[in-house]
Parts: sequence; structure tokens; C-alpha cells
Amino acid sequence: MNVLYSDILTSTDLECILSGIMSVNGKKVLHMDRNPYYGGESASITPLEDLYKRFKIPGSPPESMGRGRDWNVDLIPKFLMANGQLVKMLLYTEVTRYLDFKVTEGSFVYKGGKIYKVPSTEAEALASSLMGLFEKRRFRKFLVYVANFDEKDPRTFEGIDPKKTTMRDVYKKFDLGQDVIDFTGHALALYRTDDYLDQPCYETINRIKLYSESLARYGKSPYLYPLYGLGELPQGFARLSAIYGGTYMLNKPIEEIIVQNGKVIGVKSEGEIARCKQLICDPSYIKDRVEKVGQVIRVICILSHPIKNTNDANSCQIIIPQNQVNRKSDIYVCMISFAHNVAAQGKYIAIVSTTVETKEPEKEIRPALELLEPIEQKFVSISDLLVPKDLGTESQIFISRTYDATTHFETTCDDIKNIYKRMTGSEFDFEEMKRKKNDIYGED
Repeated sequence: MNVLYSDILTSTDLECILSGIMSVNGKKVLHMDRNPYYGGESASITPLEDLYKRFKIPGSPPESMGRGRDWNVDLIPKFLMANGQLVKMLLYTEVTRYLDFKVTEGSFVYKGGKIYKVPSTEAEALASSLMGLFEKRRFRKFLVYVANFDEKDPRTFEGIDPKKTTMRDVYKKFDLGQDVIDFTGHALALYRTDDYLDQPCYETINRIKLYSESLARYGKSPYLYPLYGLGELPQGFARLSAIYGGTYMLNKPIEEIIVQNGKVIGVKSEGEIARCKQLICDPSYIKDRVEKVGQVIRVICILSHPIKNTNDANSCQIIIPQNQVNRKSDIYVCMISFAHNVAAQGKYIAIVSTTVETKEPEKEIRPALELLEPIEQKFVSISDLLVPKDLGTESQIFISRTYDATTHFETTCDDIKNIYKRMTGSEFDFEEMKRKKNDIYGED
């Protein structure tokens, strides 16, 4: 199999998305995966028996769990921001025709051991029990400022220099207290730590705008989730790639990545060599070119009830800001259910995740697990956070970062855009992703 391809792509959500984009851009793509399914580490596992095997839990799932094939459990759960980058990618490439989404029913934040709905509109701010009356008014003023902020119109800056004024100073200007700063930075702007406070306020304001605009699209929350699980996403982009001439090989063991004179020239699998000019893969394929920068703990929990104090939501996100539990990074809870065709009738799947900070990761997530009690079954995983040692411009081997603890796709999309730039030398342009209307592959 000595065929020349432009790229050989191993498979996770991220690589599948890139293979679709590169195919639309006229590249010849071969997509090889050692797994028998799309999505790599971020796959959805079905039936439930396979999840028990994967986590080495003895015995079979109890009868109370219903039929095994009714389950589709994400190993790395994430929601899509309704107005975010991944939804844009889906719309521009028309991959939306292969997927159905549901709006997540609520977005909550943890304060003093309890959870509260995240207020992100003026009306919600005034009704929220998170704040006292005067704090509500100040927060409402802040939200109005953010909504009116326009980077092209200095009249909307109100004395703030978006490229110089820190976010800490913006909070001071509106006289916002620590609890409000916590949920604004972590549940609206979706920062994982407080490092952003001393950086220019421009990005934070845009992040809060993204949250508010995403919320405005559907009303209940800013998040979307695909029916049948996240495994549908890589499959959708794989179909897109195939329409544009991409070739897919699942269950293909990768024996060796062949490098000559410092540059990748191919991949050896089952004694054959597939040649390429560029290679994209996740860190698990090239251990010597990545380094460990931390760990993430994820706990998948099966419940027979919605989470308390969420108005019996069938799906929701809860963010526990680090200050509330004396940590350096946030804890995330993401819950979906039978309403999304990922669990048996009446069952719920809640996944807790955070960046590991101590030698006892399970203790670190206790505050989140307490919110979920009683838990029927837990599946615990601790995985390394790996990043590439170099940009790949010399070797033409472009390695993605492993998935972080966040429960949304914005950081993943940043990585996609980063790899795209490293590969092509040009900035990522959503217009480039549009299906070519006159293309011979334009329709499937």
C-alpha cells in the first residue's frame, strides 16, 4: 500500500474534525485508527457491558440498569456552546445534517455547599438568590456594559482600555464582590483558574458575551449536546471527509511512524507502509514527542434520579469554582440522561472532572460527588495531560493536546485552530470550511 497521501490522521474527535476540514480544503486524507470505533479516547461506549469491562468492574451490570444497548456513555463528556466555535464548524461544513442536538436544561454554580442557577441575563440577575439586592444592581450594570461592549466602538469602553485594563480592575470599577467574581469568571467566562484576573479584560468580556449570546439562542442554557452521545461528532466529520475523497481505516494497528532526515514520510501498519507528507495524531501514538503537564480525574456516575436542586433537569452543567473548595482549579459536573438516548429509561449519567492537585484525587472531587448521592455505580479514571514538545513544523508531525477537565469544547477548538495554523502556515478561516457548492463530492 505505497500510496501518497497528504495527511494520515489518527482518530479522536479533534483529528476527525481536522480530517473533515482538510478534505474540504482539497487535501487527500487517509484516516487510520487502532480502535474499532471513531473518536479514540473521547469515544462513546456502548453497550453498558463494554464500559464495565473497560473499567475492570467484575460481573455484569445489574438488571436495574436496563438493556445494555440503550447506553452510550461518553468517556470524556463535553457540551457545545450554542454560539461557540464547534457549532460554527458544524454549520459551515454542514455536518449538522448528520446530527440532532438537544439544549442542556440548566447551568449551575456551587456556592457554600449549595448549587444555584447561573444568572447571565439582566432579568435572571435581579431574580437570583446568589446575591443581595445591591450586589444584583451592580452585577446588572456590569452585564449591560458587557452586552453593549463593541471592540470597534471606543464609546462603549467607558474609560476602560480593553488591551491594558485588567479584569480585576473591571470588577473593581463595578464594585463586584468575591462570590460574584467567582461565578462570573468560572461559570460565565469559563476560566479554569484565576490567572485571567491580571490579564487584559478584552478576552474575558468576549467570553462572557459568547456565553450570553449562546444562552440567547435557545433560552434554557448556552449548551447543546448531541443525541446518542459525543461519538456522533467524529462520525459526522468522518462522513464529511469521505464525501470529499477521504479514506478511513478502523482497527488498524500503528506499528511505526517512519521519519527520514527529520521529516515524517509514512506510517507502517501490518507490514505495509502508507506514505504521507503530514501526520496528525493524538499523544498516545508518539510518546517520545510529548511531555506530561498534569493529570485529570474523571468519574462517570450512574444515577436513578436527577441532581437535587436543578428543577429535576434531564441535563445540566455544574461548575464548582476553585475558591469555593480551596483549590487552584475548578471542578466540573456534566449530567445527561435517557432524554438524550444515552441511558436506559429513567437513568442519568453524571461525570465529574477536575485537574489533579494532590496525591488523593478522589478526595479532591468529594464536594461534587456529594451533590450526586445516591450513586448507583462509579467508573473512575485518571489520565495524564500530555502536550507536544514542539510545533511539528520541521518533522511535519502535528500532535494534539490531551483533553482537559473542562466540560465544553472551546479549548479543544483552540487546539484545532492552532494545529491548522501550524500545518498550513495560515490563520484558521471558517469561510474555508464551507462545502464547495460545485464540488463533485458536494452531495452524499
